[in-house]
Parts: sequence; C-alpha cells; structure tokens
Amino acid sequence: MIDTRGFRRCVSDAGRAVRGWAGADPRRLLPAVTPAVTAMLLVLVQIAYPLSAGTARDRITVTVVVLSAATAVLHAATTRGWRWAVGFFVIVSGLGLAAEVIGTATGFPFGDYAYAVDRIGPALAEVPLVVPLAWTGGLYPIWIVAGLLVHRDASIGSAVRRAGLFVVGAVGWDLFLDPQMVADGQWTWQVTDAGLPGLPQIPYTNYLGWALVAAVMALLLTVLDRLVPPARDPSVAVPVAVFGWTWLGSTLAHAVFLGLPASAVWGFLGLAPLGIPLLLRARSHETAADRTN
Repeated sequence: MIDTRGFRRCVSDAGRAVRGWAGADPRRLLPAVTPAVTAMLLVLVQIAYPLSAGTARDRITVTVVVLSAATAVLHAATTRGWRWAVGFFVIVSGLGLAAEVIGTATGFPFGDYAYAVDRIGPALAEVPLVVPLAWTGGLYPIWIVAGLLVHRDASIGSAVRRAGLFVVGAVGWDLFLDPQMVADGQWTWQVTDAGLPGLPQIPYTNYLGWALVAAVMALLLTVLDRLVPPARDPSVAVPVAVFGWTWLGSTLAHAVFLGLPASAVWGFLGLAPLGIPLLLRARSHETAADRTN
C-alpha cells in the first residue's frame, strides 16, 4: 500500500501557506517574501557561472555577491529587525574589509596575496569593495545554521559552541571560495606550494587567518544577539536553504563543472560539521511530524 501521508501533509501545508498569503496585508507580505526572491535569483545566477567566461563571468561574480548579501540583510531585517541587520552587516562586512585591507598590505592574517582589482569593480586600498559584501552573504547562513544546532540559552557554553561551529563553517566555506576565485584569477598568492593536498596554491596561513577573523566576528555577533534579541523565533527557511545550496551545490559545481575536484572534497568536508547535523535535525523533525499525523 502506498503511504500518502507525506503527500497529504505537503498539500495541506501548501494550502495553509496560500491562504495565509492571500489574506495577508500586502505591505507586510512583500518584505517577507523578498529574501526568498533574492535567494532564488542567487541560485539562478550561480548556475550561470560555470557557463560563462571573461568579462561576463566577472559580472556574474559581482551579481552573485550582491544577491547573497542582499538576501542576508533582507532576511535579517524582516526576521530580526533593521537594528540587528545593520549590526550584523557592520560587524561582518566591516571586519571583513579591515582584515582584507590589513591582509593585502602586511600579509597578516591570511598570508601574502593580491587582488586583480581591475576586474570586479572599484577598490579601496587594493581591496575590491565587493569583497566585504561577500563576507556578509557567505557567513550569514552559517551563523544562522550554527545557532540552530546549538541549544539556545544564555549560557557561556552555548555561545562558545555556536562560535566554534561558526568558525568551522567560515573556514569550510572558504574551502570552496578561495580555490574557485584563485582558479578564475581574482586573486593570487605569493606562496603557492604550501597548502592542502590538491590545493597547494592556497597556503595554510589563509585558513588560520579565516579562523581568527571568524572568531572575532563570532564574539561580536554573540554580543549583538544579547543586545538585540528577537521578539520571537524567526523563520530560518531562507538562510538554511542558501546554506544547503552552498554546501551541496558547490560540491557538485566544483567536482563536475569547474574542474576543481580537490576543493569539492575539501569544501564538502569543511561544511559537513554543520551540514550533516542539519540534515539529521531535519530528518528527526520529519519523523516527529509523521508520528503526530
């Protein structure tokens, strides 16, 4: 006999969603769905990346970054409020820009590297201004997922565990980002033979630098959460979906379409400490829902 409970539940959920949207105040509905729209556009533009080259690919790169940052800020604003959204942006993009400016000038904390500043828009102190936006777009889903995987209370232990997951996730995301952008010539390193197996062109110091910067960000974001707590449990569907797409979609893209099998493996493993528990959590919730129906 075919079990139709899952199908009936999906139809029921979709019906409730449609009825809710139909009866919603358009002035409140539009902000709520905007992050989902920008997230879908983000996916579509990223799919076009492997199919492009040259100037077109540079433009797609900028568009991807802008859409990812817009998705992050809009979702944060609609679920946590503009004060928290602005705080997140200032912390992550601000620290990201500061770290990049210091990094390109001194080699600390990432190692000696330089951007191709004539390709992806205007630059400040040899750092393209689109780069700090990438920090916000890439790390917002990781911060949200890290929070989902940690028991939410006011204890120091919970804050430390979330911060640890955030640092691991930030480095994991960079295991996709750096190999892809280096292969595309967006930045280059002075040391090109001191990296992970299959990724010698990116030195170990880069990942240590990411861990350090992400740890400082996590500390400040923890303070932000204390100062501007949410009024209720916010919806996290959009950033969770973006995280899943980044993890699994990037693995597929690097392995099949971009010719970067090493970063496909390293990136998958790097985000797995967040991705696998997230999948298990979703599975347990689905099982619990089945038992109640």
